[in-house]
Amino acid sequence: MNKFAVTFVSALMLTACSQQAPPPPPAPVAAPVAVVDQPANPPPPQSVEQIFTAKIDQVLAGTWREPANKARDQYRHPKQTLEFFGLKPGMSLIEISPGGGWYTEILAPLLKGDGSYTAATPKPSRPEGEAARDKSSLGAKFAGDSANYGAVEVVEYDSKAPNLGAPGSADMVVTFRNVHNWVVADTASAMFKAIFQVLKPGGVLGVTDHRAAAGTELEKVKKLGYLPEDLVIKLATDAGFKLEAKSEINANPKDTKDYEKGVWTLPPTLELGDKDREKYVAIGESDRMTLKFVKPAGDKIFTAPADAGKSGSGQQ
Repeated sequence: MNKFAVTFVSALMLTACSQQAPPPPPAPVAAPVAVVDQPANPPPPQSVEQIFTAKIDQVLAGTWREPANKARDQYRHPKQTLEFFGLKPGMSLIEISPGGGWYTEILAPLLKGDGSYTAATPKPSRPEGEAARDKSSLGAKFAGDSANYGAVEVVEYDSKAPNLGAPGSADMVVTFRNVHNWVVADTASAMFKAIFQVLKPGGVLGVTDHRAAAGTELEKVKKLGYLPEDLVIKLATDAGFKLEAKSEINANPKDTKDYEKGVWTLPPTLELGDKDREKYVAIGESDRMTLKFVKPAGDKIFTAPADAGKSGSGQQ
């Protein structure tokens, strides 16, 4: 190859090299990964029941509850009572004769959006009577706070021919310190039968009431507001219920049950006014039975007569 050819080939090689892509830049150095400390025992995921229990605590602390009602939690033990009855999210619940709405302040917000709450109120027999006053008070509560009570349903019943709703429509019925009124008014049998009717098979009836001393005769105590526990159990089981469990959640061994004005001698009524007030405040509220009944799962649902009425109070 002559000198000219060598020079020409060298030039071509230099040109080819100059057209090749430049070498890639060096890869960036990755930033160090932050190390996050993990707990040795991470908390397990919460169950539906745990979430509901936390919601009960939130409701009990709710600002909408009247301070005087909150002060009675120490005697009425609402959280423990509702847990004993087996209240669960999604349940349809009826409260019989809620009075001024002590438990309504808890149950309605608790079940709103996750179940349903129905207040079954007695039809007032007199415009100036206790049932009429309770109805007015409850209505004002509902109208004044739609955020908590906007989903509440109200059923008014005739205590002599009670109809609490469609047969087999409720998961749970609760009634607090009302059975003694039914016994005095001679409507207890009809009320328990109506409750049995409205509950689904397997549904729960929760009852609390002022408890007479064991072995006490009914006629000696019913006007004092107390009832023998075995009588309440008989009324329920005669209607078809099965006694599932008893609880001493609301017991008060300091209650001697022998007062001049009966159970109304004790808080919150304090019927005697300033007479021995400190004594009765120290005793606290009445000794109460807490009973859980179940409608047997095999029971059939019967349709109520067409002329049956729809929703007695006197709570302490």
